[in-house]
Order: sequence, then C-alpha cells, then structure tokens
Amino acid sequence: MLLKVDRLVKYYKKTLAVDGLTFEVGDGEIVGLLGPNGAGKTTILRCITGIVQMTEGRVEVDGLDLAKSEEQVKRRIAFVPEVPTPYEMLTVWEHMRFIAMAYQTMERFDQRADDLLRRFDLYEKRNDLVLSLSKGMKQKLAIACAFVHEATVILLDEPLIGIDPKGTRELKDMIADAKARGNSILISTHMLDTAEHLCDRIIILQHGHIVAEGSLAELHERAKIGEDASLEDVFLTLTEESGAVEATTVS
Repeated sequence: MLLKVDRLVKYYKKTLAVDGLTFEVGDGEIVGLLGPNGAGKTTILRCITGIVQMTEGRVEVDGLDLAKSEEQVKRRIAFVPEVPTPYEMLTVWEHMRFIAMAYQTMERFDQRADDLLRRFDLYEKRNDLVLSLSKGMKQKLAIACAFVHEATVILLDEPLIGIDPKGTRELKDMIADAKARGNSILISTHMLDTAEHLCDRIIILQHGHIVAEGSLAELHERAKIGEDASLEDVFLTLTEESGAVEATTVS
C-alpha cells in the first residue's frame, strides 16, 4: 500500500473535524472521498499533506511516516487544492519552475512543463503573470503544477470545479495514466457521477467518520437498494441512515 492513514483525529479547538479515520489507498487504485459539506474531506487531505497538523494518528506514504520523515513524504505527494493560491506575481512558466525546484525535480523540467501547459491550453500564457489568469486557468495551472514532479500519491480536492470540458478530459486521462503507473490516487468530490465512473472504491464520510466504504457494488449491497440505482441514490440512503442512527444515539 502506498498510502496508509491510521486513526486520524483532528480537532479545531474543541470542534472534532475528523474522528479516528483509518483507510488505505493501494498501488494503482483510485479512491473517492464523498460526503456532505463539513464531513471532513478537505481536512483529511490537508492532514495527509502535512499542511494541517493532525491531533492524533499516523500517515504513511511509501512506508515513510509523515511525522518522522516529513520532507521525504511531501516530495512523494502531489496535491491539487479546491481553491488554488498560486504566486500571482510570477509568470506561468516561472511558477511551474518554482514548484519543480521546491520538489527538487528539475530533471526534464522543460519537457514536462511544456507538455502540461499544452495539454491544459496554457502554453500561450506561459509568459503572462499568473495574476492575469481566469479562475479556471488558475485551477488548470494548479493541476499542471501537481503533475510537474513525479509523485507516487496524488491528492485531488474537487479538481474538476471551474475547468472547461477539454481540461476535464485531460485531467481524467492523466488520472488514468497515473493509475496505470501504479500511483495511489485519492479524490475528494461532490460530483457523484464522476466518482461513480472514475473510482475503484468509495469512502463515504459524515461528521468526520466513515459511514461506508467499498466498491460501488459493495455500497449497493450495504444500502440494500437495486443494482440499477445511481451512486447518488446510494450516497443519500447511507448518509440518511447514518444521520438517523446518530440522532437516535443522542436522544
């Protein structure tokens, strides 16, 4: 397993955001993180990257403990945040180069950056300031930067929001290529139809804990609804059941 998360807990002051999560993402596996707003999806990704410090728990990438080998772990991770915050006073090319230098992956940089910018229709903008880019272009730049170094674990937080159909197709193709290379891919998304067709396994979250986990067929069985039901139907059934159980427990 390339990515292991063990008993992850995160509090923001007295608010429990993530409640003892344990899961793994294997070699060449795409796992979707689904859940309503506030379920803890973004917090989980940010804890895995080390951007946010865990309250408790353990994260391993390629057998390396994030707490003990933070720099080595971060070099192995590519992360696309939901809201990118690029360095806007750099040009597009300078920004790509800066990211590659930060990850110490300058070998074949020109070739990789050229290919990525062309795939996302940003090549003609390579000498423009990032400040001048539209929101969708900044999202595509964030994706290009994530793939400019050769990560083994890829974390994507709502990566398809705001990008055009061609960019969407390119990203899906890149995810498929990464899967074929044996990368571990974890995607947080509200786009259930995308998760249904893209992911090998789904983790459904609610209030910071796992409600259900498995393949689409396994989730159908857990929800006890017909095989023809969509992932949306499965998701709503399982989260409503979980909410009802929690309400009963509290009362």
